[in-house]
Amino acid sequence: MSVRSVYLVVSGHVQGVGFRYFALHKALEFQITGWVCNAPDGKVEIEAEGKDRDIETFIDWMKIGPSRAMIRSFSVSEISPLRNFTDFTIR
Repeated sequence: MSVRSVYLVVSGHVQGVGFRYFALHKALEFQITGWVCNAPDGKVEIEAEGKDRDIETFIDWMKIGPSRAMIRSFSVSEISPLRNFTDFTIR
């Protein structure tokens, strides 16, 4: 099973709704490493690395977000080379 690294940008009503903690919880659940942060422009940015199937499941959950989030747009970009993160952090 291959490992991949992705960069996600989520916009809409995504700050102040627990999105970063939602991402952290799902990253731990699916053994994803990387980071999540609130961007100054109101978006949430995520770099995530893991097994291909786990990354796909993680992405699907990020498209849903926590119950109070209202996602307007979502983008996924492949990143290379792999970052070799050791954990998932909130920045």
